[in-house]
Amino acid sequence: MIQKTPVIRKCVSCRITFDRNNLLKITKDHKLGIMLNQGMGRSAYICKSKKCSSDSKLKKKLQKALKSALNHDFFDIFEREIANYK
Repeated sequence: MIQKTPVIRKCVSCRITFDRNNLLKITKDHKLGIMLNQGMGRSAYICKSKKCSSDSKLKKKLQKALKSALNHDFFDIFEREIANYK
């Protein structure tokens, strides 16, 4: 039987590699905009640690990774989503 290797992605904030299932996915879709944990398109991943979610430079790092400007409403939704994982 063939074993599947885990899909490894890097956290945008701390730059540590994790299995994709342990990260929060932020995707920029050209039609639907910014989405959490769904969609296809340019994506950035953030680990679910308190240190990374409260990083002071997180907004700039996400904008650079997604090549798009992020509005304040997104960060309100992002904070609620991170609170659900803890």
